[in-house]
Amino acid sequence: MIPGMNPKDIAKAMKRMGIKQDEIEAEEVVIKCPDKNIVISNPNVVKVNAMGQESFQITGDISEESSQTKISEEDVKTVSTQANVSEQKAREALEKYNGDLAEAILSLQE
Repeated sequence: MIPGMNPKDIAKAMKRMGIKQDEIEAEEVVIKCPDKNIVISNPNVVKVNAMGQESFQITGDISEESSQTKISEEDVKTVSTQANVSEQKAREALEKYNGDLAEAILSLQE
């Protein structure tokens, strides 16, 4: 918001310029990067359409977390049993396929 300006006047000016804003109700926003995830908690998300170009404005509490997929022992045992391989090979396949059981099993059966 621009200090000293009426929000209604700003909205009218934006409408005249062909800019449309829609607020989106969200609980959390996650931006997935190759080496980490950027997590925005308590977000305020606004979708902006300006002359056919859509963009998002996001504000909130920002944190980062490792993008390593958490693989449970139960998943390792399931893949190991289904593909008839060692738990180590099962874990490696799960890591390769980001925890996707079906992909891991199929890759080990080839």
